[in-house]
Order: sequence, then structure tokens, then C-alpha cells
Amino acid sequence: MHEQLNPATWKQAQGYSNGILARGQMIFTGGLVGWDENHAFQTDDFAGQVRQVLKNIVAVLAEGGAGPEHLVRLTWYVTDKQEYLAALRDVGAAYRDEIGRHFPAMALVQVAGLVEDRAKVEIEATAVIPD
Repeated sequence: MHEQLNPATWKQAQGYSNGILARGQMIFTGGLVGWDENHAFQTDDFAGQVRQVLKNIVAVLAEGGAGPEHLVRLTWYVTDKQEYLAALRDVGAAYRDEIGRHFPAMALVQVAGLVEDRAKVEIEATAVIPD
């Protein structure tokens, strides 16, 4: 499996890992947004879009024979950091429901906009299936 890399002298990371050590076959997703399999947004709610993005990530991983436990990195792009922070409780619930209690290395960046106008969040994922 993967090894979390969180230096013992650092404050404990909450909801993510500072780094991941992994070996195996890699899966990289493109930037996925919160629309369904027909490219239709079902909600404009921030946490609702996060939930759908995470479902989309899990579906792409499954195509490669992987699951959420194989995630090693997530890069989040959000259009409004304050909206993200205000929805953090619901975002956390969506994350636990779709990914579980697996915490890869993560980064979150606020951007001026995303290609899909209704998208509030876009996430890129990297997974490693161990040898």
C-alpha cells in the first residue's frame, strides 16, 4: 500500500497528507468537474458539485482497476475560496461518503474561472495501484 509522509515534528495534517510514498501502476485523471455522465450539472451547490466530482473520480479509477484507496494526490481548483470554506463541513461529509477516510496529498488553488461556466470546482487525481 501507500505510506503517508508526515514529518513527526510537524503539526498533524488534517484531512490530507503532506506526501505519499507509492510504487506501482499509475492512473492520472484530467480535471474533472461536478457534472454527471451526460455532462449535465444537477446542482449549483458547492458541496453537491464536490460530491459529483468525487463520484466521477471514483468512476474513472474503476475503469483502470483502482479504487479511492489508491489515490495519492488530488489537486483542487475552486472559483471561490470563501465558498469552499463556508461549505467545508458538507465537503468533508461528501469526501468521506465517496472516498472514505483515505487522505492523499492535496493542494487547493483558487482560480479566476473554469472552462465550464457552471463549475465551481475541478479536481485532478493521481492514483497508484501497488505492484
